[in-house]
Amino acid sequence: MLALSLEFAAGAVSAADPADSAASPVLVELFTAEGCSSCPPADAFLMQLDALQPIPGIQLIVLSEHMNYWNDSWPDPFASAQLTARQADYVYAFKMRSPYTPQIIVDGAKEVRLGDPQEIEHIFRAAAAGLKLPISVTSIKVESGTPAHLSGEIQVDGSAEQHKSEVYLAIAIDRTETKVLRGENRGKTIAHVAVVQYLSKLGSLNPGQKFSQPFRAPLERGLASNNGRVIVFVQESGNGKVVGANLQRTAAPK
Repeated sequence: MLALSLEFAAGAVSAADPADSAASPVLVELFTAEGCSSCPPADAFLMQLDALQPIPGIQLIVLSEHMNYWNDSWPDPFASAQLTARQADYVYAFKMRSPYTPQIIVDGAKEVRLGDPQEIEHIFRAAAAGLKLPISVTSIKVESGTPAHLSGEIQVDGSAEQHKSEVYLAIAIDRTETKVLRGENRGKTIAHVAVVQYLSKLGSLNPGQKFSQPFRAPLERGLASNNGRVIVFVQESGNGKVVGANLQRTAAPK
């Protein structure tokens, strides 16, 4: 059993090849906030998952989504009302009483609680075994301007999908860090991975159909041509199960 815990060190598990095209993609969303003292360990955990890719045959595609309800203590520069509303949709779908941070959602269907490595691995493997629609993201390029834009082409083969789904595009900062000056994390420098700066619902995928569409999105503050990630995922309507995901980088990671 893999040691998927906050204490595992680099090299403690064998890393899967992140470029393995046969790996089954699993979307891991972390709802976090720089004003929350419980969040830095979860931020670090997400970075470890992303870097180590610890389960062979599974590609963990991570997203850091920052909540704005902690902004009274510290104005999180990555927080947005849109991402906070996305977590609220999960709260409704999961019949929870209220949102909280840090919260980790796997493939839109399961929560991960840190501290139980066996359960975490079980959730990842179960998600990887589910339906995965083929998604391709091609012709990615950065268009100069103020602001600059990122463009490309998206294709989804929904032949195996039996439910109506939505196609989403997320653009994220590859890696960044913040020195927190106030609040519960005062004095700490917090590192983040795959920080969502742009999220858009591109359109609907009807059962058994295909989806093909170009995209063009602004490079938001903090994003540059050499530190971006493009993530496309398909989620069954109503914040349901994620049935496919694809990750591309705007430049090769250093």
